[in-house]
Amino acid sequence: MPVYRYKGVAAGNRSIAATIDAESPRSARAKLRAEGIFPTEIVEGKTRGQTSELLHRLQLPQLRRIPDLDLSMFSSQLATLISAGVPLVQALSALTEQVERERFKNVIGRVRESVNEGTSLGDALGEFPYVFDDLYCSMVRAGESSGALAPVLQRLAEYVENRMVLRNQLINAMIYPVLMLVFSAGVAGVLLVKVIPNITSMLRDMKQELPLATRLVIVLSDVVTHYWFPVVIALAVLFIVWSRVIRTEAGRLRWDAFTLRLPVFGRLIRYVAIARFARTLATLSAGGVSIVPALEISKEVASNAVIGRAIEDAKEAITRGSSIAGTMRTSGEFPPLVTHMISVGEASGELPAMLGKLADSYDDQVSNALQRLLALLGPVLLIFVAMVILLIILSTLLPLMNMTSAL
Repeated sequence: MPVYRYKGVAAGNRSIAATIDAESPRSARAKLRAEGIFPTEIVEGKTRGQTSELLHRLQLPQLRRIPDLDLSMFSSQLATLISAGVPLVQALSALTEQVERERFKNVIGRVRESVNEGTSLGDALGEFPYVFDDLYCSMVRAGESSGALAPVLQRLAEYVENRMVLRNQLINAMIYPVLMLVFSAGVAGVLLVKVIPNITSMLRDMKQELPLATRLVIVLSDVVTHYWFPVVIALAVLFIVWSRVIRTEAGRLRWDAFTLRLPVFGRLIRYVAIARFARTLATLSAGGVSIVPALEISKEVASNAVIGRAIEDAKEAITRGSSIAGTMRTSGEFPPLVTHMISVGEASGELPAMLGKLADSYDDQVSNALQRLLALLGPVLLIFVAMVILLIILSTLLPLMNMTSAL
């Protein structure tokens, strides 16, 4: 069905601009007038299929994703409107006018049109996987089937907010180390490109054995100054090969296993994966999603192939009548606290509540670990930068000092 972009005037003399699905411009005008909107401009755009295909071809997630803050507010506001007894189509219409981000406004407008045509909300949201992932759509479908859509949407709002907080903590923890590394690379680059070449000829004319550090710095300066383009090409090729390897199942499994064994960082990566898994499974279980598809979605959200393999084994064990905790304990990938709390939740019938407490616990551990890591990285990186710069400077001064001593 064609999609039309329109501008018009709604009740209260409010200007509005969004999209609408209709068979023709005349049908679009009729739909808008039925909703109390008087269109002033209607322009035909791309159909849903064309738009989705174009976005899939572009493969630019940063251009398609909607910020978690907007998604959390949308979920919370929709839950509030539905709890107040507002019909779903009217609630979506109100949110279409409320949302400020144009891309998200268009998505909600199309969801509203699909729901108005008889599509379920979960299926309508599923048409936009780059905005509403499998977890979100599965929760909404479960909420619709159980008649508890508003509570499910509120849980989703809390889940998205927690996910946003965790992501922001990780990003904030990486800002300082990245800035320090960029600064050290910049200083080292200036020394290697501008300073070292100016004194290299003088050092070579000294007709004496240069220290190893000096020879290494001169070679590095020559590479950076004269052979930087082949080096960049080689690094780009290595990155492409590496990215292709880790996209394979075996490559991703080996890489994730390596990251989990890293000192300091390995424990943090494991905690983040477990926190994501527990939070996702708790949200899905509380929303009425059955345990097998909930584990399948949680495995993807964990974003770690090693943890995902253990979750897959637990899913298969459930189909054979075994417990989740027993299989996870056997895998050796989950700390005893995780398996113990899941075991208690299974025995008491309060698995979602136990998983929620587990997620809160590991979120706190991730936050504390990030704070300790940041406190440790500051001095370490400062010493690293100082040593790099000192090494470059001393490598040029040592030959001069040796020549002066000889004289």
